[in-house]
Amino acid sequence: MKQFFIILSLIGTMAVSGCTTFDPYTGEAKTTNTAKGAGIGAGVAMVVSYLANKDKSTLQRNQRMLRDAGIGAIVGGGVGYYMDTQEAKLRKQLRGTGVSVQRDGDNINLVMPGNITFATSKSTLKTDFYDVLDSVALVQKEFDKTIIVVAGYTDSVGSDAYNQQLSEQRARSVSDYLKNKEIAAIRFDTVGFGERNPIADNKTAAGRALNRRVEISMLPIRE
Repeated sequence: MKQFFIILSLIGTMAVSGCTTFDPYTGEAKTTNTAKGAGIGAGVAMVVSYLANKDKSTLQRNQRMLRDAGIGAIVGGGVGYYMDTQEAKLRKQLRGTGVSVQRDGDNINLVMPGNITFATSKSTLKTDFYDVLDSVALVQKEFDKTIIVVAGYTDSVGSDAYNQQLSEQRARSVSDYLKNKEIAAIRFDTVGFGERNPIADNKTAAGRALNRRVEISMLPIRE
């Protein structure tokens, strides 16, 4: 695998615009341009920036461990097709669950809002959320040539320090659940972003529920 493969995952074919997808809250079919729209790719951008600033030796150690675990890389031009197929299966599995499936180049981002994940000030998964994560795990076990970054976010209630800790705890809750579904732990990176990068208005209860979320980003492992 090439050095710093995670950053190279930004390079690739953009998702086809004007494709048919499903509204994450109603389950109804709709047409969207996946390269446009407020918030599309914002979570992935934060994840890539975070990974780019991690200690280089940590990334190199993770690469060695991935190889030792027998997890291969996607060869050249096959990346786009691999991620296209994975995206289609995620959309099918998550239709009508309240999870938004976003595509940013060759990366996939799942946005899981607080109304289905966590209660205010809590990091314990809602029991209704188990089936959603089981669906994610089912796809990720099939498509194992990806790094899975689980990022936690909070609303603006509470101090910055408290929200940072809470976001990290929420991300760990999700990643630990997925790891227990026989997904290789080495594929995971877990991070909390606190109340940064809100996707809705924190002045409303509905907005806070959307910001109180976990995002799961899948980035291809390139040869």
